[in-house]
Amino acid sequence: MRYSQFLLIPAVGLMSSQAVAQQSAGVTLDEITVTAARAQRSISDIPQTVQVVDQKEIDEQLKQSGSASALLAKLLPGFSVSNQTISGASESYRGRDLLVLMDGVPLTTPLRDVSRVLSLIDLNSVERIELVAGASSLYGAGATGGTVNFVTKKAQPGGPRVSVNTALRTFTVDPGGSLAPEMSATVSGKGTNGIDYVFVGSGRGAQKTYDGAGRELPSDAMLGQGGGDRLASGNFLGKIGYDFDGGKRIEASISQFYLDQTPKYLTDYSGAYAKPDFTKLYTGQSVLEDSRSFQLRYSDTDFVLGNLSVVGFYNDIKKRFNYSEFSYPYNSLVYYSGNPLSPTSPANQTTLYSERGGVNLTIDTPLDRIWNGAKVTWGTDVIHDKTWQTLTDGRDVFTPLTQVTTAGFALVQVPITDRLTARGGVRYEHFDLSVDDFLRPAAYAAISPTTRFVLPALNVIGGQYEYASPTYNLGATFKLNNKIDLFGGFSQGYALPDVGAYTRRAGLSSTAFACPVATPNCLPLARQTISFTSIAPEAQIVNNYEIGIRGGDGPYKGSITGFVSTSEKGVTFDPVTNLISQQKEMIYGVEYIGEMAINRNFTLGTTIGYKEGRYDTNKDGVLDSWLPNNRIGSPVRGLIFGDYRFDNGIKLRVEGEGYAARNRGINLTNTVYPIEGGFTMNAALSGPVYGGEAYAAVNNLFDAELQNPTATSVRNLPVYSWGRTVTVGYRKTF
Repeated sequence: MRYSQFLLIPAVGLMSSQAVAQQSAGVTLDEITVTAARAQRSISDIPQTVQVVDQKEIDEQLKQSGSASALLAKLLPGFSVSNQTISGASESYRGRDLLVLMDGVPLTTPLRDVSRVLSLIDLNSVERIELVAGASSLYGAGATGGTVNFVTKKAQPGGPRVSVNTALRTFTVDPGGSLAPEMSATVSGKGTNGIDYVFVGSGRGAQKTYDGAGRELPSDAMLGQGGGDRLASGNFLGKIGYDFDGGKRIEASISQFYLDQTPKYLTDYSGAYAKPDFTKLYTGQSVLEDSRSFQLRYSDTDFVLGNLSVVGFYNDIKKRFNYSEFSYPYNSLVYYSGNPLSPTSPANQTTLYSERGGVNLTIDTPLDRIWNGAKVTWGTDVIHDKTWQTLTDGRDVFTPLTQVTTAGFALVQVPITDRLTARGGVRYEHFDLSVDDFLRPAAYAAISPTTRFVLPALNVIGGQYEYASPTYNLGATFKLNNKIDLFGGFSQGYALPDVGAYTRRAGLSSTAFACPVATPNCLPLARQTISFTSIAPEAQIVNNYEIGIRGGDGPYKGSITGFVSTSEKGVTFDPVTNLISQQKEMIYGVEYIGEMAINRNFTLGTTIGYKEGRYDTNKDGVLDSWLPNNRIGSPVRGLIFGDYRFDNGIKLRVEGEGYAARNRGINLTNTVYPIEGGFTMNAALSGPVYGGEAYAAVNNLFDAELQNPTATSVRNLPVYSWGRTVTVGYRKTF
C-alpha cells in the first residue's frame, strides 16, 4: 500500500460517501478554495492545515445536534470536547483561542473575553465551515489557535425556494420532561434582475437535561457560565444582494441571536460533582443573549488594482450571566449585600454590553508584471470597540472601556516553480485604549471556613494607553503531484489582555484592600484608590510552527500535521499579584484526518488529535509544569465513523467518539486535578419520505455515564456529560 493510502481527508473537507465516490477518480487539491485566509485561495497554496466542512456534512451533523461546538468537536481534531452548554468556557483549539467569524466578521468581545459565541451559531443558516489552523492575525486579535469562518447560505438562481427542517430531541430517561423541539425555515431566490435574497429563521427550546446515570444536570455547572437546560432561543439571518455589471456586487445582511435560559434551581458545588440544589430555588434574572450583527459589503472583481472587498460591520451585544450565591470554597467571592449573615447581594449577577463596529478593506492584486502568477493581498482594518459590564442594579463591575484599532497588512504569494509556492506577510496593529475611572462595588470573600473579610468599594483610576503589535508569517507548499502536497510554515497571532477582568477584580484578592467583617470601612484614604497603570497592557504574541502532508489517491484522502505553538507572555489576570500573568508557554501536537471510500456505498473516516503543553510557573525561563486542564482538557481525542448509503436512498451513519484521561501536575507542587477519559457511540438513520428526508438519531447510544472533560476543567469540579438522547426529524425543500 502506497504512503498516500494511509492519508484519509483534512483540507479537502469531510465529504459524504456519494461525493467521494463521484470524485474519487482524479481529485486535485486546486478544486477547493477557501476565503478564511482573507482572500480566496486554493487549499494547495496555503501552508497551514485547512479544513472545509461542506453543506452535506453540516446537514448530517444537524440530524444529531444543532450545536456548532459539537460539530467542531467531532470533525476538527484540534478542538476540545464540547461542554454541551450555552457557554464556550474552556472550549479551545490546540489549547488556545479559536477566532469565530461569520462571513469574515468576528463575533467576539476582545476587551472582555467571555465564552458564548459558538452556541449562537445557527447551523441551518450555514453553507460551509472553513478552518485555518494555527496562529493568525489576518482578522485581528483572538486567533492564537486558529480561525473558523461560518459562511452563510447563498441564494441559487431561480424563484423562491423554501426549505424546512423540524426536529424533536429528548432524553430517554425522561422523554416528556426533556422534550426539546426545533424548527428552521429558509426562503431564498435570485431573479433575473440581479437581486438575490436569503432569509433563515430558527427556534428551539429545551427542558431538563440528564447524564448517563439518569441524574438531572444542573443549570449552571460551571459557575456563572450557564447550562443547556430550560431555555428558548431564536435566530434570524437576512441577506439581500445585487449584482452589477462588470463583476460588482453589494450585499446587506443582519443576524439576530436571542437566547433565554431560566434556571429553576441553584447549583450545588459541594459534593463529588456539580448537581442541582433542589432545596434552593433560583432567584436571579434569566440568563440572556440578545445580540445582533449588521454587515454591508461591496466587492469588485474588476477593480483597477485587482479584486476589491470592503466590509462595514456593527455588532450590538448584550449578554447576561447567571446569578449565584456565596458558598465557600466553591463560590467564595461575591458582591456584598452589607449583611454578613446573608452576604450575597441580590444584584450579584452581571450583564455585559459591547458595541463593535468597523471597516475591513481587502485588495487582492496580481503581480504578473513582476513575477508570473504572484499575488499580494493587502488592506487595512479600522475597528471601534466599546465595552462595559454592570450588575443588575446598574452599578459598573469594571471600568467602561473604549478602544480604537487600526491595522495594515500585506501577504505576498509567489509561485517559485510549478510545484513550489511561497507565502509571507506582515500585519501591524495599533491600539488606542481609553480606560474610564469607576467605583468597583464592595465584595465579600473568604479564604478559609472561618476567615472572611470585606473588600470595600474601591476607586479605580483609568487613563489613556497606546500599544502596538507587528506579526509575521512565512510558509510554503510543495506539490508532490497533482493530488498530494507538502506544506509547512511559521505564523503569528496575538491575544489582547483581558482588561475588563483586571479592572473588575482590582484589589479583590489583595489583603492590602481587605477589612474585617466587623469594620467593613477600615481602609485609610491612601488605600481607597488603585491605578490602572500597573497593568502595562501588551498583546500576547503566539508563534505557530507547522508541517504536514495532505491530499488523496483514488478513494483515499487525508492529512497529517505536526505543530508547535509558543508564547512568552500571557493574557490572564493573576488575582494574587493584581497583574496580568506573563508565563512562557509551549503547546505541541499531531493531528490526523482521513476518509476512505470502500465502494460507491460505504465510506469510513476518522479524526484523531494529540496535544499537550507546558508552561513556566516561576518565570525562570524553564517550562516546569503542565498547562492546566482548562487549556488541555484531554490530550488525545478522536472520532471514527462509517457511512453507508443504500441504493434506495436510505443512509446509515455510526460514530464512535473517545477521549483520553489526563492526570498532570499543573504547578511546582505537582497539584493534580484528574480528568477521566471516556467513549461513546452515536447512530443516525435517514431516508427519502414524501419528497423530503426523514431522519432519526441516537447520541450516547449505550447511555454511558461520562464526565465531560471540558466542563469539568473550568472549575476543577466534575461535571457529567449528557446521557442518551433521541432525535427524530424531517426536512424538505419546496
